[in-house]
Amino acid sequence: MAFTNNSTASSSSSKPTLNFWQIWNISFGFLGVQIGYNLQTSNISSIFLANGADPNQINWFWIAAPLAGFIVQPIVGLSSDKTWTRLGRRIPFILGGALVSALAMFFMPNSEKFASFLSPLFFGAFMFLLMDMSFNVTMQPFRGLVSDMVPDSQRNKGYAIQSFLINAGAVIGSMLPFILTWAGVANKPSPGAKVAPTVIWSFYFGGAALLLSVLWTTFRTKEYSPKEYSLYNNISDEKEKEKISFFKVIKTAPPVMWQLAVTQFFSWFALIMMWTYTVQGIALNIWHTTNAQSEAFNDARNWNGVLSAAMSIFAALYSLVLTPLANKFGRKNIYMMSLIICGMGLISMMFFENKYSLFISMLGIGIGWASILAMPYAILSKSLPAKQTGVYMGIFNFTITLPQIVASIVGGIILKNVFKEIPIYMVALAGVSMIIAGIFAKIVIKSKE
Repeated sequence: MAFTNNSTASSSSSKPTLNFWQIWNISFGFLGVQIGYNLQTSNISSIFLANGADPNQINWFWIAAPLAGFIVQPIVGLSSDKTWTRLGRRIPFILGGALVSALAMFFMPNSEKFASFLSPLFFGAFMFLLMDMSFNVTMQPFRGLVSDMVPDSQRNKGYAIQSFLINAGAVIGSMLPFILTWAGVANKPSPGAKVAPTVIWSFYFGGAALLLSVLWTTFRTKEYSPKEYSLYNNISDEKEKEKISFFKVIKTAPPVMWQLAVTQFFSWFALIMMWTYTVQGIALNIWHTTNAQSEAFNDARNWNGVLSAAMSIFAALYSLVLTPLANKFGRKNIYMMSLIICGMGLISMMFFENKYSLFISMLGIGIGWASILAMPYAILSKSLPAKQTGVYMGIFNFTITLPQIVASIVGGIILKNVFKEIPIYMVALAGVSMIIAGIFAKIVIKSKE
C-alpha cells in the first residue's frame, strides 16, 4: 500500500481512505511553492524597474511567466502521466522543479551583481523565465497528485486542504518584505545598489521554504505503484498499453473545458494586469512617486505585499463557504457572482487615495481569487479520464497562459497610448475584464452542476 498508517480500502478497487495528515502531507509542498510564487508576483515588477526597465515595457518581462506555463505544463502533464519511478510519477517533477525554482530565487534579486557578465535586466529576465518555468514544473503535478492519491469521497477535502495551503503560502510570501522591514532590515537600496535588502532576504527565505516544504511532501508521501493505480482506477492492462497521441487528446477533450476557456481568458487577462501594474498604480496614486529606487516606492511595494496577504486571507475565508454556496445556488451562479465582485474590487482601487481603504478592494478581489482557484477545477474534474488527468490539466493551463500572453503583449501599448502612462487605470481595466468573465461564466458554460 502507498500509505501504511490509518489507510483502509473499502473494496479491492477503491482507493484507501486517508486521514487528515496524509492528505495534508500530499499538498504541504505547495505551501513553499506559493510562498515563492507570491514573492515573484509581488516584487518582480519593482525589481525590473529598479534595474532600469522602462515602465511602458514592463509588460514584456511578464510574458515569460505565461509563456513558460504554455510550453511546460502540457509536457509535464503528459510526461508525469507516463512516468513511474521509485519516488512515484508526480513527485520527481515536483522535486526537480523545486530545486531549480529555489536556485533561481537565490539569484533573481542579485541580478545587478552579475553586471560584468550580463546586463542586470537581461540576467534578471533569464532568472525570471527559469524561475517561472520551474514553478510550472512543480505546480501542475501537485494537482495531479491529489487526484491520484485521494479517493472520490475525499476529493473536495483534498483540494480544500490544498487551497488552504496555497492561500497560507500566499500570505507568508506577500508579507515577508513588510515583516523584514518591521524587523529592521533596510527597505531602501544601499549606496550603489538597486534592490532593497528586504527584497533580497525575502527571496532567500522564500527559496529555503520552498525546498523544505517540497522535501517534506517527497519523504512523507509514497505514491501508488502502477499496479495499485490501475486497480484503484479500473484501468486494464490493454488500456494502460494503449498509445494516444497528444493531438488526439486535444481533439477528444471534454466540451466543458473549451466552454470554461472563455471565462478563463477574461479572468486571467485581468489577473496579469493586476499583478503587473498594481505596485506602479498605488505608488503613483497614493505615494505620488514613479521613482522605483525611492523609499516611497519601496513602501508602496511593501504595502502591495500586505494587500496581497489580505486578499489571500479573504480568499481562504471565502473558500470555507464556497462549497455550501455552490451546492445551494449552483457552481455557475457562484462563479459568476464571485468574478463580478472581484471586478468591482479592482475598479474601486482607482478611487481610493488612502492605503487602508484598499483593504475594501482586497475583500472583493479575494472572493474572486478563491473562486478562480476552485470553481473551474470543480466543474471540469469529473469529466477527465483518470489515465490522462495530468495531460488534460496541462492542456487546461492553456486557458490560463494564453490570456496572460495577450495581456503582456498589449499592456504597454494600452498604458502608453490609451491611459497616458497612468498605471492605476490598467488595474481598473482588469476590473472590467473580470466582470466580463463573470458574465460569460453564466452564459457560456453549459455544465448543469
